[in-house]
Amino acid sequence: MAKQDQVLILNPPSEIKFTGPFTEIVQTDLELTNPSSRKVMFKVKTTAPKRYCVRPNSGIIEPGAKLSITLMLQPYNHEQQNEKNKHKFMVQSMFAPDGHIENPETLWKEASPDVLMDAKLRCVFEDPTVRIFTNNL
Repeated sequence: MAKQDQVLILNPPSEIKFTGPFTEIVQTDLELTNPSSRKVMFKVKTTAPKRYCVRPNSGIIEPGAKLSITLMLQPYNHEQQNEKNKHKFMVQSMFAPDGHIENPETLWKEASPDVLMDAKLRCVFEDPTVRIFTNNL
């Protein structure tokens, strides 16, 4: 079976923008909206888990509800500058079963790949403290 399209609506839809300076924690928000008539379980993953704090990083969104996720980039030094260009986030989701969910982690582990949905977001970094000088000759 083909992979399902992501049911959640992400805002922003494809890029997460962090605005520096990056010498302190920088945070931004990701909004998840569930337009469906069913509860949706979600997880937010990153390619650089030591560099980010995500709150909440998993949960359940009720039908028609919105949830704001806070993404926090840890301070970094100039040696780590090039690595951040490869950072990405993935929002993974699946429809939640009816009734009480005793252990969501078990559901994720036992989920068939054809019921999982995901959306990938790349990271964009803007540092207003970096000036670009042009020489007008």
